[in-house]
Amino acid sequence: MITSKSMHHTERKRVVIKLGGSTLERLSEGFFTRFNELRNEGYEVVIVHGGGPFINEALKETGIESKIDHGIRVTCEKSIEIVKQVLIGNVNTSLVHQLNRNAVEAIGLNGFDGKLLECSMLDEKRYGFVGNIHAVNQTMIEKLLVAEMVPVISCIGSTNDGFALNINADTVASAIAFAIGAESLLLVTDTPGIKIENQIKQSATPGQIAKWIENGDIYGGMIPKVNAAVACLDAGVATVQVVDQYLTGTMIAFEEVLN
Repeated sequence: MITSKSMHHTERKRVVIKLGGSTLERLSEGFFTRFNELRNEGYEVVIVHGGGPFINEALKETGIESKIDHGIRVTCEKSIEIVKQVLIGNVNTSLVHQLNRNAVEAIGLNGFDGKLLECSMLDEKRYGFVGNIHAVNQTMIEKLLVAEMVPVISCIGSTNDGFALNINADTVASAIAFAIGAESLLLVTDTPGIKIENQIKQSATPGQIAKWIENGDIYGGMIPKVNAAVACLDAGVATVQVVDQYLTGTMIAFEEVLN
């Protein structure tokens, strides 16, 4: 069970935005427009990012084979150093720079900072240096939000012994959203939500998603996205949205929430 250093949740409105893939290279003007609208509406925002394409490129350059097992990157002792460098040294700093350049006061973080993400190995024999989150330092995130800063968190966790562990970005985003009592988790993708029969659905339930996958209406790269969204709901996040860079798309929740 994931815990937080402080289980007291305020009444503040909060959202977590998870960025990945091509969105990391260049955030659009539409993203910043909607981002600023959210903040003007009184929302506190936390950003979580991955960096799969950049990791793939770095591993390829060093001749290390990259293997994905059930959506989890198998991470050996050599590759964890590369993953850490890419996510913390390259992607995180670049993302923070983009935000700062657009008048967003952002600060880059990873699991080592203030023991933000305390982890153990998920399954060392199967996955190598991949983390299972035990605790999120909610108090540190709270302090930054109160100071009107935007935490930008890379998906690197740490063990009590100081070892870096790679964690799926959707898992990190879900854990943080739950820990800070976020109203919603936004998974930013290259498509504006779930499209069924050429129409974007405004809302969906896990049951509908399972049916659409079975019928072939949801296929390809959208399958892992919606499965990640449902996993976030199961982890305790109230709603999850699959959105584009305009932060609009499909809201996914249990039926009683949507009603």
